[in-house]
Amino acid sequence: MYKTILVPVDLAEPQASENALATAARLADVADGTVRLIYVRPLMPVTYMEYVPASFEEDQQREAEEKLADIAASVALPKERVSAVVRLGSIYHEVLAEAEEAGADLVVVGSHRPTMATYLLGSNATTIVRHATSSVLVVR
Repeated sequence: MYKTILVPVDLAEPQASENALATAARLADVADGTVRLIYVRPLMPVTYMEYVPASFEEDQQREAEEKLADIAASVALPKERVSAVVRLGSIYHEVLAEAEEAGADLVVVGSHRPTMATYLLGSNATTIVRHATSSVLVVR
């Protein structure tokens, strides 16, 4: 069974990850495994940096960590079996890198109902499924 489960979370739409988190918690509970949440902050274009306060990056990181910690606290597992990390970069790249570094044997990704845009352009979930070296479960 799966011992280390990684769950990407979008802090802008945390409800989109609810089913993925519940599924990951059930799987981890059965296997006495752990769940690791990840949120990936987008990169700020350099051209905008002169318009934001000097502490902008640190403030954004702290705020994201606090929000993700709140979500992690709601996972139905003992707190020592749940962890969270905030990374900076492109979503699918950072999720795949974290899966490798954490030794995740399953990535549980929440997905929206497909739209024409995702059929034509693809999505982060699609890229994660295609390139992950571990198993990936997409939960709608």
